Amino acid sequence: MDMAGLPPLGWPEFFGTWSLQPGWLIPLLLLGLAYLYGHRRADTTTTVGAWRVACFLGGLALTWVCVASAIGAYAMALTWMHMVLHLMLIMVVPVLLVLGHPLTVLLESFPEERRPAVRRVLRSWPVTLLLNPITGTLVYSVVIIGTHLTGFMDEMAMSPALMTGEQVLYIVAGYLFLVPIIGEEPIRSDPPYLTRISLLVLGMVPDTIVGIVMLQTNQNLYPMYTSMRPDWALDPVRDIQTAGALMWAGGDGGMMFIAVGLVIAVVVSEKRRARMLGGFLEGVRRQTLVDHVADSGAAAPEATSGAEFDTDGDEALAAYNRMLARLNEQEK
Repeated sequence: MDMAGLPPLGWPEFFGTWSLQPGWLIPLLLLGLAYLYGHRRADTTTTVGAWRVACFLGGLALTWVCVASAIGAYAMALTWMHMVLHLMLIMVVPVLLVLGHPLTVLLESFPEERRPAVRRVLRSWPVTLLLNPITGTLVYSVVIIGTHLTGFMDEMAMSPALMTGEQVLYIVAGYLFLVPIIGEEPIRSDPPYLTRISLLVLGMVPDTIVGIVMLQTNQNLYPMYTSMRPDWALDPVRDIQTAGALMWAGGDGGMMFIAVGLVIAVVVSEKRRARMLGGFLEGVRRQTLVDHVADSGAAAPEATSGAEFDTDGDEALAAYNRMLARLNEQEK
């Protein structure tokens, strides 16, 4: 779209500016159909509920809305609107896609006898390296900083293909960052929930750096990009400062929102609470039970090591009951 021919942005233009964007629409439709086909093949054995299906399809739909609506149309005319597009594609869309558990759908779409082979692929070292929390955090940080604090914006403004690549890159970076944090997929990366929350806090760093730099700038950071602006647009420096404020507030606010949601998910789930600190709490529980059994004289010391004593079975229950009886006798 010709930037000079864009009308001033108002609510009628915001809700009334649409384009088909078939280059986005067709791949998104195919991806959605493939997801539904895989979910249907899993039939009643799937662990992916209807709300997760709705999340994934909603993420695909939101992607098309971002590029086909006024958000995409005005992204090249207004820096702050470009920032809105960035935040939607790197944060909101990936959250919905990750919650849809596409890797689980992929695994469960295969017959039972072939799933071990698919699971081995999902847990192989290339996939593990790609979906590692460190990899995701690094990719997210490099994309955020590299596309805003370098000459990338000016290069992107002169290349429609690079602009599309940037949008795809934002979705991929957000997905890689969030899969090991809010996802529960059949992959090797499964950090404790306290680590996941810490990674979300760490993700605020690049958002804050970019936001502050843009907010406090007194010069035009993107001369080529802003040269194509319509006459009615904001002053370039003010526009960049507004975009920086959006990045700072929206990026950090989005991370906090995801972190709060993750905390709530942990609080309401006993299984997740047990994994809050990974194996630390479970190790403490096992060792405490072993120590109590040893103190009660219920088993020989060599039989009460954490590696040999069953702390979850009938033996553990019987030992726990003997410990309670001993404590009761001591009180009497």
